[in-house]
Amino acid sequence: MRTTWNLLGAFAMLFATQSVVFAEEIDIPSINPDEGRIGEVRRVADESEFKVCSDPDNMPYSNIKLEGFEDKIAQVLADDLGKKLTYQYAYNRQGFLRNTINAMRCDVIIGMTSDFDGLRTSKPYYRSGHVFVWRKDSNYDINNWDSPDLKKGIIGIVDKSPATIPLNDFNLMTNARPYRLQRDLNLPTSFIIDDLVKGDIDVAVMWGPIAGYYAKQSKVPLEVRLIPEYNKVNLKGKEYWNISVAVRMKDKDRMKLINESLERNKDKINAILKDYGIPTVPVVEGDSVYKK
Repeated sequence: MRTTWNLLGAFAMLFATQSVVFAEEIDIPSINPDEGRIGEVRRVADESEFKVCSDPDNMPYSNIKLEGFEDKIAQVLADDLGKKLTYQYAYNRQGFLRNTINAMRCDVIIGMTSDFDGLRTSKPYYRSGHVFVWRKDSNYDINNWDSPDLKKGIIGIVDKSPATIPLNDFNLMTNARPYRLQRDLNLPTSFIIDDLVKGDIDVAVMWGPIAGYYAKQSKVPLEVRLIPEYNKVNLKGKEYWNISVAVRMKDKDRMKLINESLERNKDKINAILKDYGIPTVPVVEGDSVYKK
C-alpha cells in the first residue's frame, strides 16, 4: 500500500532518484546513495521552490505525469504559497528518506502518517482506513471479519499489512492469497484490483486510497466498504491512519506555512480526495500507533 505515503506506503521507502524534468517519457536514473550525507556537498533549500519528494509511478498518489491526487494537492499548496512546484523523484523503496528529504534533495512529503516521529508532520488533512472490495455481481455483503461471505472465496491481501492481524484472528488465512508488501515495479499499481476484476480473487483487502481510486475506474462494478477499526483488539491490527504533510524536523517555519495553507485550502483538498475516490473518515486528533 502506500498508503499515503501511502500507508504501507508509509511503511516502505525509496531508492532511485532524480530531479524533475517534465516530458511525456523519462527514465529515472539511480543515484549514488552515499551522496548527500552529512559533511558532503548538499543542495541548499531554495525558498522560492515548493520541492516535493515523490514517486514517479505510484498512482493514485503520484506519477511523472503529475496525475496523482498528491500531485494535485502539492499544486494547490504551491500556488497558495506563491512558490514554484518542483519535484525530486524516487521509487517507493527502502532508503527513501535517506536519499530524498534527509539528503536535502527535496523539502516536502505530501503524504505521511501523522504520528511518524522521524519528520515534522502537519495537522492531519485526511484520515483513511483499510477496506473490503468485491465484485457487485457476487452479491457479497461484507461488513466485518465475521461476515459469512468472507469464507466463500479467495481473499487477496498485502502480506504483513495491519489487516493480516484480524484476518488471522478470524481463522481466514486458509482463504488468503498474499501479495508482497513491496510492489514489483513490473506490475501496475492496480494489480490487486486487476486480479479481483479478472476473478483470480473474490475479495480484496486493501488500503482505502488505492482501492477506492481503482474501484472507481473499474469497468466491472465493485463495492468498497471500510473495515471496522481493530486497534483496541490488537494495536498491530490498526486499520485507520491520519495523514499529514511532512518536512524535516528543523523546518518549523516551513511547516507553519504549510499548516496555514492546508487550513485555507481544505475545501479544495477534500474535493480532490473525493474526485479520486479516496474513502475518508473524520480525523481523530492525537491518534497514534503508540496509543490505543
